[in-house]
Amino acid sequence: MTKIDLTDSLEKIPVKIFPDPSSGSVYVARQIESLIREKEAEGKKCVIGLATGSSPKSLYAELVRMHQEEGLSFRNVITFNLDQYYPMDKDALQSYHYFMRKNLFEQTDIDPKHYHLPDGMIPKDKVKEHCLDYEQQIASAGGLDLQILGIGINGHIGFNEPGSGIYTKTRLITLDNSTRIANAYEFGNMSQVPRMAITMGISTILRSKKIILMAWGETKAPVIKRAVEEDETEDIPASLLQNHDNCTFILDEAAAGDLTRFKSPWLTGECEWNDAMMKRAVVNLALKLSKPVLSLTNMDYNDNGLSDLLVEMGDAYEINLQVFYLLRDSITGWPGGKPGEQRSSHPERHIPFPKKVLLFSPHPDDDIISMGGTFMRLHNQGHDVQVAYQTSGNIAVTDEFVTRFVDFAVGFENLFDIDDTRSKKILEDAISFLQHKKSSEKDTAEIREIKGLIRRCEARATCKYVGLGEEQIHFMNLPFYETGTIEKNPISDRDIALTIDLLNRIQPQQIYCAGDFADPHGTHKVCFDIVIKALQVIKLGGAAWINNCWLWLYKGAWQEWDITEIEMAIPMSPEQVIKKRHGIFIHQSQKDSVPFQGSDDREFWQRAEERNAGTARLYARLGLTQYAAMEAFVRWKF
Repeated sequence: MTKIDLTDSLEKIPVKIFPDPSSGSVYVARQIESLIREKEAEGKKCVIGLATGSSPKSLYAELVRMHQEEGLSFRNVITFNLDQYYPMDKDALQSYHYFMRKNLFEQTDIDPKHYHLPDGMIPKDKVKEHCLDYEQQIASAGGLDLQILGIGINGHIGFNEPGSGIYTKTRLITLDNSTRIANAYEFGNMSQVPRMAITMGISTILRSKKIILMAWGETKAPVIKRAVEEDETEDIPASLLQNHDNCTFILDEAAAGDLTRFKSPWLTGECEWNDAMMKRAVVNLALKLSKPVLSLTNMDYNDNGLSDLLVEMGDAYEINLQVFYLLRDSITGWPGGKPGEQRSSHPERHIPFPKKVLLFSPHPDDDIISMGGTFMRLHNQGHDVQVAYQTSGNIAVTDEFVTRFVDFAVGFENLFDIDDTRSKKILEDAISFLQHKKSSEKDTAEIREIKGLIRRCEARATCKYVGLGEEQIHFMNLPFYETGTIEKNPISDRDIALTIDLLNRIQPQQIYCAGDFADPHGTHKVCFDIVIKALQVIKLGGAAWINNCWLWLYKGAWQEWDITEIEMAIPMSPEQVIKKRHGIFIHQSQKDSVPFQGSDDREFWQRAEERNAGTARLYARLGLTQYAAMEAFVRWKF
């Protein structure tokens, strides 16, 4: 009998899943290429609705490549963009006009008369008329053959915020606060984010002949599940796409992670049980039922879709014990391994001891925010801890903070009658620039250096607070970051070479690296990719030291590991929590006002404490010892 594949049986919108955004973008680009060539063969214009934001960047890069290397022409293409901030000058750095020109239009042969975007500077009393005209232009072009969409973490498509109805058309809309917070990284702080936008409506989007929605990264996973698997609702505007006959969601594996086929595959058909799958199923069951793991019964398993696990693994009592031991063995106060402890279930090796430890920190404060307790514990337990700050972090320092330090420097020179003509000129230029700086203007090289210096001083002070010496601190200043804007350069050979050089000099037995890819401007993911590429080169080169090196990933600044994934949990006492907090406070330039806060408006110390305490509470709910807080890690097998 033919076996029926039920893995996508709960999904109400077709989904295609790719290993990463790059491969997903190539697929969408090929769909667009096919449509363009098909329309060209018919002698017709190809009308495409375009999106902005982080999701389509890799798509536009691939389309530009296809134009330049494969001769894909855009001469018969007409485009209409989904939205635009209001008010917003078209030449502002945050303008979607600017975004589209930079990322697609100016790098292809599209006729400038053929691309259209809402006007962010139209007078308020003309907006309604402008929106009606935008709808008419789409209709006059023959309607949209294809609409490209992204999705916000609150489920918005375009700027159709929660509550947008299925019959809405192009209009001026007030932005949801969660959207403004999520987009604040483009502006530097919340006060600069527009409160309104002009957007195509839901009905405008649904009139498109074909729709492709792209979503990348684990921060999109919860809303993707709601849009794809749950009932349609105006509270999740993307779920209204269930009403379209030709809509597909293109996801990377991270964005698809909460779909039932991955989160709870035992509910969609047969499941291949192993320790990791069993742990995930049992832990989620215990949390769902608010029971300690050891209290789960056969009836609990049978009533919640886990009867197959009982058949496969035996009685609930035995399964409970196995999962309890997996959880218990992940907890350790010895992140570098415990001397003399030879049990194989310990997260880390007991030899060598002490270890050479290299802690990679993407920004100058990720080390103390994400793993400050573990950082201090490693040093206190005698390991040789080296910290590598991968980027300068200069764009995350506000102009007001720079002014404070420049005023101090000027006052210091005047107080002690120091006559350094060159430094005085630099400081005078800095003051003048900041006084006249426009919101769309990027910092000068000197201002970026001052901001970088501020962050280096804070990072160095943190290391000394922990107990490290100057020789254990490394400022890498990776080139990809040094653009002066949110938009970063692609990874270069130089970025990888600098990382290879540091790794080969230290030859660590243990590496810690950021596995938290939810930071709004993507620096964590880029820094992670650089480390992985460097390790791959070293391994292929046959360096012996890498065979005895383990890589641990931390989170904490932007999100935390799912408890079912955690392989090493480091408990913290109340005193250690306070000490970590004081370490975070050293980064004064990041305190009180987080420049790039993403969708979380709390300060970093508050985020870290709540997440660490939350992890500890989850372990306690599952029947383990109650600690004040826990930092969590997952091992990366490279």
